[in-house]
Amino acid sequence: MAVDMQSAGEADLIRPVQRAAPLRQAVYESMVELVVSGRLNPGEHLVETDLARQLGVSRQPVREALHRLQAEGWVDLRPNQGAFVHEPTDNEVDQLLDARELLEMETARLAARSADAEAAARLRAICHEGEAAVKAGDTEVFITANNRFHAALAEVAGNAVLAELSAIVGRRMRWYYRLAAPLRGETSCAEHLELIDAIAAGDEKRAAKAARQHTERTRVAYHRTVQS
Repeated sequence: MAVDMQSAGEADLIRPVQRAAPLRQAVYESMVELVVSGRLNPGEHLVETDLARQLGVSRQPVREALHRLQAEGWVDLRPNQGAFVHEPTDNEVDQLLDARELLEMETARLAARSADAEAAARLRAICHEGEAAVKAGDTEVFITANNRFHAALAEVAGNAVLAELSAIVGRRMRWYYRLAAPLRGETSCAEHLELIDAIAAGDEKRAAKAARQHTERTRVAYHRTVQS
């Protein structure tokens, strides 16, 4: 009887899940993309009324999105000043790159274990798109191709959990990478091709090493850009 009463008490504590309005999520996603794409710059003041007007919504979903963005590190809410796009510190970038490096090394290793000729060809095709963008001087297309390459690499690795974690890190990485992209373009594509060669050869150690070096060179390029 006591067990039944305890179970009933625990059940009473459970409440129906409050489903988020699709508009709320859409506003949040739009604002994240504005930050990641560089259309909202680090340190930029965010005015609720202006954002609401530009997004075609009321201020309420914008205000809710700003609080969520603050919790996730995209935005800073300052008392009596308002909202500002977060300015990443060198330490934050290094910590993200540390995580990125670990994920990419394991992704590359697993990809080398399981990739077939078709998978390698798919990775090379994306890489060549990036090379074409670099030659055309189109940084935006290059960044998109770079993101697609790493997403495709995670898919080839065949580990869904690893791919999900890589996507989370990759989204923020795309934000930071914008600064380093002009400096990294041509060499980054060459490094991707070296990584693909290791994967196609089934060489797990060489693939992991190539992935680590690739991330470390991005780290150097990022800090060099910030310092200059």
